[in-house]
Amino acid sequence: MKTTGTRSFILYILCAGFAAGLCVFLYGLFVNGGNWAVQPFNKHISGGSSVSAEGRVLDRNGVVLAESDNGKRVYSDDETVRRAMLHAVGDTQGYISTGVQYSFRAELSGYNFVTGLASPTGQSSGNDLRLTLDSGLCRLARQQLGSRDGAAALYNYKTGELLCMVSTPDYDPANPPKDLTTDQTGKYSGVFVNKVLSSSLTPGSIFKLVTSAAAIEHIKDLDSRTWNCNGSVTINGNKITDVRAYGKLDFKNALAKSSNVAFSQIAIELGANTMTAMANEMGFNRTFVLEGIPSAKSVYNVNGAQPQELGWSGVGQFTDLANPYHMMILMGAIANGGTYVQPYLVQNVTNSFGFRTATGSSKTGEQLLSPETAAKLKTYMRYDVTSDYGDGLFPGMKVSAKTGTGEVGNGKKPNCWMVGFSSDEKTPFAFAVLVENQNSSIASAGKLASALMRDAAKIS
Repeated sequence: MKTTGTRSFILYILCAGFAAGLCVFLYGLFVNGGNWAVQPFNKHISGGSSVSAEGRVLDRNGVVLAESDNGKRVYSDDETVRRAMLHAVGDTQGYISTGVQYSFRAELSGYNFVTGLASPTGQSSGNDLRLTLDSGLCRLARQQLGSRDGAAALYNYKTGELLCMVSTPDYDPANPPKDLTTDQTGKYSGVFVNKVLSSSLTPGSIFKLVTSAAAIEHIKDLDSRTWNCNGSVTINGNKITDVRAYGKLDFKNALAKSSNVAFSQIAIELGANTMTAMANEMGFNRTFVLEGIPSAKSVYNVNGAQPQELGWSGVGQFTDLANPYHMMILMGAIANGGTYVQPYLVQNVTNSFGFRTATGSSKTGEQLLSPETAAKLKTYMRYDVTSDYGDGLFPGMKVSAKTGTGEVGNGKKPNCWMVGFSSDEKTPFAFAVLVENQNSSIASAGKLASALMRDAAKIS
């Protein structure tokens, strides 16, 4: 009897283990079955392409960006649109993992839990993905970038709709170079990287917004303080320089003139712990997501920094890095009183019968700074535009913004940034634009931001 009881107990354990394993498998099949079906090793059922994409990819206005024709994936008739949308739509081979043809390949394939990749008739039937992106706006950004490397991102900070996401360098997905993956010279370096999501670059003076936020919260007499800028300041035997001598500056003018002398001293006064805490609060040193795709981290790390290094970190140099997607979200948070709305890329998914199987929607994100600090920053950033950049860049939009020139060394010109947002209720857009290896932020990033915001105003 004892032996029989032991065997029964073991049998019960095995049955329970089998049942638990079956439940785990069925849950995985229900949640991940679509992705399993369209993996590259399942080419015999996904059509032979590493990106199974039967359905169409459309922009917000119904413009076809990609579709299948006689078993071949074809793209827009407009080469500039194809290039502009490359990193959002993706390529046929699946090299660009941030594109929807890769990240939404299960949805595009038409997979469902009951019939798999086939319809009830036994034929493959894909789903259509309509994006929130405006192909015309993306086309404009691509034209503005021209032969220059960079990134442009713009979204509606009230609804979360991502309207523009463009990255260069790129290539034409309809006519990819034959040596795209075999070239050893580096001429295609970076073409698979979506810089909006997957890059982190030296921010320069756009990081002064973080230093400003810390100063707002920790320097009580901030608006009555002044700094004397003679063109440079020596800290710990090392010189921190400005473009020119600005003279006596109060805080709002120190930000508008982007004085390294003033902001390096402010960062040192605040100290490494306060600066790090504020940077972390505002989203540095962590990732953000877009439709499940993680962004690269913006980085702020002053552990063990010497005083002059802490000073340089406060002006966006030292080892500081910024991710364009994070910067766009941060602008949306400032515009929204400290809390951002989560951006989304897919407006809806529609099956072959015309029924929507998924719909994107607005979702509240995290608080990145207090409402009081956000309000102060908005005021200072608005002054940047009215006093220095010129309201003519963004007519009638009440834009608050900050430029940055991130020095990268090695004989290269700076990364030129502009980040900002409109406070006009008719144009609730936040943006982050970057043009690499340039001389002037206003002439490069400012011009691009201006063109984007003017064109986006026509969408609303």
